[in-house]
Amino acid sequence: MEETKKVTVFEGEARIGLMKVPTLTITLEPEDFESPLSFQMALSKLMDELTKAFENPPESKYFAEVKFRDHLNRPVFVAVDLGKSIPPFSKNKVKARIVVEIYEEE
Repeated sequence: MEETKKVTVFEGEARIGLMKVPTLTITLEPEDFESPLSFQMALSKLMDELTKAFENPPESKYFAEVKFRDHLNRPVFVAVDLGKSIPPFSKNKVKARIVVEIYEEE
């Protein structure tokens, strides 16, 4: 069976910078906001995760903030993790090519 797909390429730009990334894993569900008690429990979960984040020093990583415009001319921003080492670019503002492939899984 032939695979059906659509590929679109966007051109944009990226700004590269170093960020200190805390190791936060906070997941809130819609039911966390259903009642005052569930909201209080969600706040407690949030406080626990923030406390853990301050106990462990954040990790330094390089990120690229990629921005481009979609086919409706709306701005789109995407963060790309470039890792812990300095990226091999001479400038902190570079060009970006974004490839979107739309397909069905079998």
